[in-house]
Amino acid sequence: MFASLFVLLYAAHLAADYPLQTDHQAKHKSDRCAAGWRANLAHAPTHAATTALALVAVTTILDLPIGVLPALLALVGIAGTHAVIDRRWPVAHWMRIARQTAWAQNGGAAHVDQTAHVLVLVVTALALTTTS
Repeated sequence: MFASLFVLLYAAHLAADYPLQTDHQAKHKSDRCAAGWRANLAHAPTHAATTALALVAVTTILDLPIGVLPALLALVGIAGTHAVIDRRWPVAHWMRIARQTAWAQNGGAAHVDQTAHVLVLVVTALALTTTS
């Protein structure tokens, strides 16, 4: 069950982060102003919606038992953590602590960002597996 959940959560993440994210959201979601928050808070629900579709697929097509409350908590958790990670300061902070400033200046932040999102999906898939 874990593998199926993780693959579908990851596919939903990729869809929400790339083809379903607007250029405006990608460019401004970390801006430290009201417009940045609006872009960020427009992008995060896209993750909730695509994840909801993935969970519907898991429960109907694959017939895996996922309760409504665990599914709702997963949606809130994924959208919420995605919004925080996408503000970019957590990634920048981590890269400073890990002494990765040169890598950050050469495109490494995008990899650390995606790794953080994937770790959230792993934890979510594990939680859904253990609560079902």
